Amino acid sequence: MERLESRADFAFFATLAKCGSLTAAARAFDVTPSAVSKWLAQLERRLGVRLLARSTRRLALTNEGELYLAEGRRILADIESLERTLASSRARPAGLLKVNASLGFGRAQVAPAVSRFKSRHPEVEVQLLLTSRPLSLADGEADVTVRFGEPPDARLVARRIAAHRRRIYASPRYFRDRERPVVPHDLVRHNCLVVRQDDKAYGQWQFAKGRRTESVKVRGDLSSNDGGVVLAWALAGHGILMRSEWDAGPHVRRGALEVLLPDYALPPADLYAAHLPKHNLAAKVSAFVDFLATQFRDGPAGTVGAAPRRAT
Repeated sequence: MERLESRADFAFFATLAKCGSLTAAARAFDVTPSAVSKWLAQLERRLGVRLLARSTRRLALTNEGELYLAEGRRILADIESLERTLASSRARPAGLLKVNASLGFGRAQVAPAVSRFKSRHPEVEVQLLLTSRPLSLADGEADVTVRFGEPPDARLVARRIAAHRRRIYASPRYFRDRERPVVPHDLVRHNCLVVRQDDKAYGQWQFAKGRRTESVKVRGDLSSNDGGVVLAWALAGHGILMRSEWDAGPHVRRGALEVLLPDYALPPADLYAAHLPKHNLAAKVSAFVDFLATQFRDGPAGTVGAAPRRAT
């Protein structure tokens, strides 16, 4: 009851401030001026401050009154926004959903997942935006971004969709006249195929073994912003690359690639879906993120050995 009374008191005060006088406020509320004056006195007594400076003609807001009016309006706006969000969470997923993903993974894995999601939720219109760099969620360029590695922006809500790690690979063809690297530093003597992506320092590969970490600046004569292109070069025997197990696994199983430096771990790069906190309860966003978590629970679709998944 106290919260309801507080909300009613603020609505009364906002109207009184707008009317500018007890007489005008009395007409707006269809009560006597004395009733308005009594209500104001009770409010000021409850808050312990004077909200209005009375004069014979006009009412002037005190500093406390200005603060109460401004903050009260902000709080009510937040409550109304929250109520709209809660209402939308109970609704069926519908409307425009903008999804951002990286070029290669987005084309190979997110696009088929979007197709399956659309079949289940026909009222959602999906725009899949594939870019080398993440789009800005704050500027409204996308509603959800699907990327490897936890987003650096702590203001985002990020859900881990699937475990994922990268490893170092090369084709046996590359080692016909070369020695295989035994420790990470050996890579400086090899032709390394580099993916130039995002704003990260390309060609800086990080390794860990136990508590020891090592950073190696690799170089090579081939690089691209498309991981699929670099993988094709590695399969052709042009050099060594760092690649996802999801992408390289099928080629390892058929003998086209081999794992190098198997005792060394690379930084984790699990798959995340991220969005702004205000979208946390939006039906279309929560339904899509839940769907992705189901789709990639056992690894990417189409991977050899991955269990087939149904749209749930």
